[in-house]
Amino acid sequence: MKIHKPDASHIPALRLLWKEGFGDTDAFLDTFFKTAFSPERCRIATIDNSVVAMLYWFDCSYNNKRIAYVYAVATALSFRGQGMCRQLMKDTHVHLKKLGYEGAILVPGSTALFDFYGSMGYCSCCNIDQLQCSCSTQDYNSCHSLEDKCHISSTTNTIDLIKIDKLQYARLRRDFLPKGGVIQEKENLDFLETQADFYMGENLLLVARVENDTLQGIELLGNASTAPAIAYTLGCSTGIFRIPGNSKPFAMYLSLTDNDSDNRIPPSYFAFAFD
Repeated sequence: MKIHKPDASHIPALRLLWKEGFGDTDAFLDTFFKTAFSPERCRIATIDNSVVAMLYWFDCSYNNKRIAYVYAVATALSFRGQGMCRQLMKDTHVHLKKLGYEGAILVPGSTALFDFYGSMGYCSCCNIDQLQCSCSTQDYNSCHSLEDKCHISSTTNTIDLIKIDKLQYARLRRDFLPKGGVIQEKENLDFLETQADFYMGENLLLVARVENDTLQGIELLGNASTAPAIAYTLGCSTGIFRIPGNSKPFAMYLSLTDNDSDNRIPPSYFAFAFD
């Protein structure tokens, strides 16, 4: 087995492996490879030049440290259970360190994967709360966390929201991020822009998309008590929002440094998982 970056000849196999592993559509993959893919931010495992495992990453930072958001880790179904993912991850960590990254962050797709990545040295981090709001005329102002650990309400029916572009959002977001929050810009926002819209309001920033009659709040920073009003203003009867919180770990972090300084402290907040 060889581990290396891909070239153009590997793209069809990468797309097939992605579909097998995650079930995404050709349209989604077209967008990813157009806006976010770079062979310099991808590692593959091959046997006789056939792709058997893959992963990608996005450039991020926190506390002035360069870190990699590791994304779309997958092993071909016929090669699972043979340790190939572990070998690919281990090799990638060494590669990232050589490139100057000080850490790697990822978002496990299931509870079992927290244990899997934990066995590689990753630690849980970046707790979030997830709020669900009902905004019908009969039940307006009702908003609760999916973990039933916090309750918020709004006293107005609408809120002033201004749609902004990704560059405006990036500039404003740096002031809204919690201390130790991960900065995700460049290809992160290029890709996110294809999936959601960016908004600002009084003491808030929002990234969201509408799915049927539900507003999916990918990130809400600032005044979370406005969540019901946000959903109502954007024409949805239900809103689901991720906000910084304490209910559950969202991500996992691995330090790639060799010292015991604060470089080893995991980030406090991570948002854009592209799930």
